[in-house]
Amino acid sequence: MLVPIFTLKLNHKINPRMVTIGKFDGVHPCLTAATQAGKVFIHNPHARGQRPAAHRLSHSTQDSDISLLNINQAVTCLTAGKLGPNTTGDTLLVGSQTNLLAYDVHDNADVFYREVSDGANTIVLGKLGDIRSPLAIIGGNCALQGFDYAGADHFWTVTGDNVRSLVLFDFTGDGKNELLVGSEDFDIRVFKEDELVSEMTENETVTSLCHMHGSRFGYALANGTVGVYDRNARYWRIKSKNHAMSIHAFDLNADGVVELITGWSNGKIDARSDRTGEVIFKDNLSSSVAGVVEGDYRLDGQTQLICTSIEGEVRGYLPAGKDLKGNLMDSSAEQDLIRELSHRRQNLLLELRNYEENAKVHLLIGVGVIPANTQLQTALSVRPATEAQKAHVELSISTPNETIIRAVLIFAEGIFEGESHVVHPSVQNLSGCARVPIVPPKDIPVDLHIKAFVGGKTSTQFHVFEITRQLPRFSMYDVNFDSSADPPTGSVTFSISERPQRVVMWLNQNFLLPEGVESPDVTFNSLRGGGLLSVSMASNGQVDEFHSVHQKLTAAMADHSNYIRNMLVQAEDARLMCDMTTTKKRYRELYDLNRDLVNEYKIRSNNHNALLACLKSVNLAIQRAGRLRVGKPKNQVISACRDAIKSNNVNSLFRIMRAGTASS
Repeated sequence: MLVPIFTLKLNHKINPRMVTIGKFDGVHPCLTAATQAGKVFIHNPHARGQRPAAHRLSHSTQDSDISLLNINQAVTCLTAGKLGPNTTGDTLLVGSQTNLLAYDVHDNADVFYREVSDGANTIVLGKLGDIRSPLAIIGGNCALQGFDYAGADHFWTVTGDNVRSLVLFDFTGDGKNELLVGSEDFDIRVFKEDELVSEMTENETVTSLCHMHGSRFGYALANGTVGVYDRNARYWRIKSKNHAMSIHAFDLNADGVVELITGWSNGKIDARSDRTGEVIFKDNLSSSVAGVVEGDYRLDGQTQLICTSIEGEVRGYLPAGKDLKGNLMDSSAEQDLIRELSHRRQNLLLELRNYEENAKVHLLIGVGVIPANTQLQTALSVRPATEAQKAHVELSISTPNETIIRAVLIFAEGIFEGESHVVHPSVQNLSGCARVPIVPPKDIPVDLHIKAFVGGKTSTQFHVFEITRQLPRFSMYDVNFDSSADPPTGSVTFSISERPQRVVMWLNQNFLLPEGVESPDVTFNSLRGGGLLSVSMASNGQVDEFHSVHQKLTAAMADHSNYIRNMLVQAEDARLMCDMTTTKKRYRELYDLNRDLVNEYKIRSNNHNALLACLKSVNLAIQRAGRLRVGKPKNQVISACRDAIKSNNVNSLFRIMRAGTASS
């Protein structure tokens, strides 16, 4: 529980997400924020009467506690912290679309002023990886750049899209900080210096990131979603109709575990459990929240949570003391209990009313009863663009009998606006099948959570069927059966240690393939860009593969043979003891084992025949290589080829066939 302990009204509007606290003289925390007209204000109530020197810093005519820093261009980001090794206090860093300024507020002097060609959308200050000195890292247009105290560029790398949020913390648990980057392509990327080590995909622009504790961090999206990750695993998330303007980690109940504090566009401030997302505190400012920070602003040894609004309102909070906390918690607990009981009462009354109406309907006309074999069936298919409709994936939802589907509700992350879609056919168009066009914006797998209202043609009440269907990652690619199409101009070739059947299995899991595709050689049309994607596979090292399969099958058959001997002994023991139940059970198991052995023998036989065919083709190739020579060189080539096969040296075999010798 938090209690407000001070409120300030500053006569300056504050830009959203541009608020920080810095101890610029090494002692007194100062609230610092970007304001309009290319200025940054520094609120320092601890040093009244001290007039700043003349350089960039000037005194506000409206408030004696505020100094103004003139940037002379629109501020896009700012932060404060320890940058230099020998500085008195924190350094203020201010970014714009063209420059980065590092400013010593205490001495009223520039530390450095650097041009940044990719802009500075967001900034974070701290140590990264093995780089010794702290860095001011800015995220701009698809680029990340880090500067030390002297303005030297010690870090640079690229990322997928415009960077919107940054945070530094030990993500991997190796004792060194990694850089987490949130961008406009919906991805959260983790960099160990310039190496990408992890990636998480969300469904909107990642606007804010904050470290909580350990490997856990909070995030906020442009669509009003906030949540918590622990490394790559998402713990929870919630979505609001308002936008999350700022998130911050703060321990409000003194239990040693921080909560996620969120400031919203409607002025609401709430604190949520890092484990469940449950709201444990909330308050309201009179206008949209601009930023949430923390610091000992009263210099009493206690760290306050400080929330600011875009209109210049500042409110400080402290965790409630033990006495006050008891009263507040008792009152809050009573209110929560009353609210919960009232909500439960309404739900029970509504449920009772539904039971009564169902009973009346069933007694009078029997409406609402559906056949026992009713089930929900789904199918996904790719639909190319037509004159009437653009390219899409069609989700077909149907029932196997005369029942009708009255409505369909689909929840899917990142596909529909608001993450849900409702299909509600008119009464004239009711049937047992509903078709929903889906256009995934990106190549990511998505779970479709489907709820359908199913009933009879004259039903007034319906049964709710629920089913989950996964949309494959590359569902917006249609198979191209036109063999005359020109192949793609670009290509990449690589080796994998998988059989063609495994590749076909992967294709079926990640694409919407028609039935009967059993070859990994497939060409697709991209329904988004219209280009071609061609996949082809040439098998190498078949002899080794068949040998490996042969050994595995032989070992499996040996295990089954031993198992059969044990089973026969157990079956005969049970028969002699007149335990017919166990006897039947053991002979049923023997029957199943025998069937498996027969199937394995067939597989082994086919594998053996394929192995012989491969060996024959290898031997034929060696004979042909020998026929290219005469006399003694012919015998030498054949002998050298067979030695290369014995030593399993494929590269040497190719060289001998080509040049007649193993030396390159």
